[in-house]
Amino acid sequence: MNTKAKNNLFAKLAFYQAEINLGSTGKNPSVGCVVEQNGSIISSGQTSLNGRPHAEYNALKKKKRFNNSNIFVTLEPCSHYGVTPPCTKIIIKKKIKKVYFPIYDIDERTSKKSKRIFKRNKIDLNTGLLNSYAKKFYESYHLNKKKKIPLIDAKIAISKDYFSINKKNKWISNNHSLKRGHLIRSRYDCILSTSKTINTDNSKLDCRIEGLENKSPDIIIIDRKLKLKRSTKISEIKKRKIILFTQTNNKKKENYLKKKNIRIVKISKMNNKLDFLNIFRRLNSLGYTRILVESGLIFLKFLHKNKIINNLYIFKSSYKLKKKGKNNCKSSFIKNIKNEKIIKVNLFGDKLLKKSFKNV
Repeated sequence: MNTKAKNNLFAKLAFYQAEINLGSTGKNPSVGCVVEQNGSIISSGQTSLNGRPHAEYNALKKKKRFNNSNIFVTLEPCSHYGVTPPCTKIIIKKKIKKVYFPIYDIDERTSKKSKRIFKRNKIDLNTGLLNSYAKKFYESYHLNKKKKIPLIDAKIAISKDYFSINKKNKWISNNHSLKRGHLIRSRYDCILSTSKTINTDNSKLDCRIEGLENKSPDIIIIDRKLKLKRSTKISEIKKRKIILFTQTNNKKKENYLKKKNIRIVKISKMNNKLDFLNIFRRLNSLGYTRILVESGLIFLKFLHKNKIINNLYIFKSSYKLKKKGKNNCKSSFIKNIKNEKIIKVNLFGDKLLKKSFKNV
């Protein structure tokens, strides 16, 4: 393997580290870091839960000799003092020989400042490895910094004949698709749904994969007329935050929901794009940067029509529902996606498609 291929591999491994806590680092970006010495990885780290300490510190805090090592980071190391000292400081202290990262940070406190700092301390710098991949990976971070709005993605399951509801069974996709869906959930800090979908599906909207149970996102509910049923599993949740947006005044129902750990937020209007962008900006101000929408077809079509969705995951079953199906997507934008981008993962017959939109 030549030097360029090796460097690309180490850079990719740094992104694997960044993926570990993606969706769980608050407003700080989820960064990954690997330390290479003589062709081998001697240490690694990622941004800790809630955003601190940073990946570089976690990789370099270990009692090892890092002299003349190379460090591969998924984003420019910070160079400013905040809650913790700058990462450039520990990189210099550990006598790192060369630093690789794909893109500069857009945070004004740090952006492009590492270049001068590393040059002054005779540390070589290489930028641009996996540049395009990095820009997509930090899509949510850039939206948060530039537009003060979260990344808004969505997922939906459909049958081979484009039905989004199975009248005879709760599920459309197979068990492998369900597990993959739970893995996708773990990469977001909240799931947004409607009271209609929650009442129908009665799901806890959690992550039921061994080892990732604590990565279950918070829950946001759109409930214009306060129709969330008391019997839903959502009301049993204790350890996650639940926020419900409504236009309706019903003190008795509100008091019951508050006792069930559900925060009520009153909104005057929930009719158009601007109304919902205000909701999303409010969620961003509460610290949410990555939102996964899991709703019915009507709400999903509304978000798409108003150009609010950034990415859409479609789990397509290998089976037709025929007369057992309801809510056909053939007349919607979903039919036109087809095989836009099939994610290469073995779902034993099912397919996972991903469509990106230049929206918001």
